[in-house]
Amino acid sequence: MLKKLSVAVAGFVLLGSALAGCGSSGDDSSGSGKKDGKIVLGFSQVGAESGWRTANTKSIQDSAKAAGIELKFSDAQGKQENQISAIRSFITQKVDVIAFSPVVTSGWDAVLKEAKDANIPVILTDRAVDSQDTSLYVSFLGSDFIEEGKKAGQWLVDQYKGKSGPVNIVELQGTTGAAPAIDRQKGFAETIAADPNLKIVKSQTGDFTRAQGKTVMETFLQSTPKIDVLYAHNDDMGLGAIEAIEAAGKKPGQDIKIITVDAVKDGMTALSEGKINYIVECSPLLGPQLMDIAKQVKDGGTPEKRILTKETTFTQEQAKTELPNRQY
Repeated sequence: MLKKLSVAVAGFVLLGSALAGCGSSGDDSSGSGKKDGKIVLGFSQVGAESGWRTANTKSIQDSAKAAGIELKFSDAQGKQENQISAIRSFITQKVDVIAFSPVVTSGWDAVLKEAKDANIPVILTDRAVDSQDTSLYVSFLGSDFIEEGKKAGQWLVDQYKGKSGPVNIVELQGTTGAAPAIDRQKGFAETIAADPNLKIVKSQTGDFTRAQGKTVMETFLQSTPKIDVLYAHNDDMGLGAIEAIEAAGKKPGQDIKIITVDAVKDGMTALSEGKINYIVECSPLLGPQLMDIAKQVKDGGTPEKRILTKETTFTQEQAKTELPNRQY
């Protein structure tokens, strides 16, 4: 009887062990938290300073969901220290891939080296960094901001071709130290240099926001009696400037020609109404391409170091045609 009881107890212990083993195999005990095998992408966004940025965020969130990628999202609220903290948090969480849109171009080497030492690939989106060590990131996905500035400048050169007399231009720059602000200014200035009559008489940051665009344009109007052209580094600043121009009793698009960059729906609407004269497109819909790159690097692939988005330009008539199809 004792022998039979011992066999039964032994059988029960073995069964218990087997059941415990099944439970362990169904629960990831490695600490990685990746029970379903999903790629985990840590993304640090600049903030929500414009309609463009809001559309960019939505594109990334929607594309991650569609691609079956787990997204850990952080909003830096326009502060570099917040982005650095977010990237370090992603490293601690051992995400598979880190992506971010840098607030400014400089000051990233230390945190990017930490990611590299942790064997976590980094993808730059929308904005680049000025690091001399390009091994700190695997790819940059975004626009050619210098080319955008050149397109804006070339339209202006063509508008005033063969005309005499000075043309006074005021410029609303993006956030100081940000790649699009630096490059859009550079491309524009280089291109309008072809016509000595085209002169930038005032240039100041509007921080890519509609509110600042309005405030700075009010200052320009008060300090500069004759303004012929406004070049704004994004639609939102241009839209803010339109409010200031109208409040001053002038007609935007007529009394002051306006060139902007982005082509968000509000900007395209103003263009179709003749309040803006020309828009250079900068697409925020980077999500699908970002997810493709994340999958590629996770699988051990090597993406192109610089991947550019396809973009165009819009006149008033083109805006009227395109506006009903605008996604952002």
